[in-house]
Amino acid sequence: MGKRAFLFPGQGSQYVGMAKDIYENSVEAREMIKTADGVLGLPLSYIMFNGPEEELKQTEITQPTIFLHSVILASLIRTLDKDATAGHSLGEYSALVSSGALQFYEAIQLVRFRGKGMQVSGIENPGTMAAVVGLESSVLEELCVEASAEGIVQCANFNSPGQIVISGCVSGVKKAMELAKANKAKLVKELVVSGAFHSPLMQSAKDKLTAELEKYNFYDSRIPVYVNVTGEPVTKKDDFKVMLRRQVTEPVLWEQTIRNMVRDGFDEFCEIGPGKVLQGLVKRISPESKCFGIDTFKDLEPFL
Repeated sequence: MGKRAFLFPGQGSQYVGMAKDIYENSVEAREMIKTADGVLGLPLSYIMFNGPEEELKQTEITQPTIFLHSVILASLIRTLDKDATAGHSLGEYSALVSSGALQFYEAIQLVRFRGKGMQVSGIENPGTMAAVVGLESSVLEELCVEASAEGIVQCANFNSPGQIVISGCVSGVKKAMELAKANKAKLVKELVVSGAFHSPLMQSAKDKLTAELEKYNFYDSRIPVYVNVTGEPVTKKDDFKVMLRRQVTEPVLWEQTIRNMVRDGFDEFCEIGPGKVLQGLVKRISPESKCFGIDTFKDLEPFL
């Protein structure tokens, strides 16, 4: 028997109108969304449903909205079992809730805190990120080391074979982009982001989160969560805090995570939340695996 994993998207998957149809069709979803609005003291649902897109793209808003959309879907699925979870960056928080390591009510506050901290970090230590397609990870890592003479830059997301995101200060990233082009990368594109995520420039966000994590109750998870920092399964509550802390300044090993899941017998992946980003990555990492997504109420209906 193969195994199924739930995967949860990260920042960048948001869209205006997200979760509106779920809100309109499910009493439970309405309750969860009202709870989120109430506990955060801001009209999160209004921004999700109506935009404007500019506001939805603010990191401190983006993170709780994607988390909320994902966790609502996961909690409404009645007929689909899962043997493990994983989430891309922010999605790791959704994965923790889905596997029982963190309560929804607490997690939404923690996610909002993380988003705020990362947004402030991006203002205090301005940086940028760029996608690089078509270079081996070992080559790009060496180019980042070389470019570091101009300023901090490192690989931030190992997303799928030949698709890597770099992150750091503007001068460092620009230099690495030049070097990547000179080394015949197929595509080198600066991303529109509010900070250098998963790089040392996020240190102040990491420090704040380290203190904040101590205020929350974590539990041993019911099923393994494959974490970004190592790509390996974790079930112990104390380990989750360490991983969430490290994740802020360290790379997301997404390709490794999916490979390790396949190694451990997983052959079916379900992306839960807005968009299709992770399905695309899984198809590139493990073309033989079964892969589908649940984003809208229509997607959800067969599993209610």
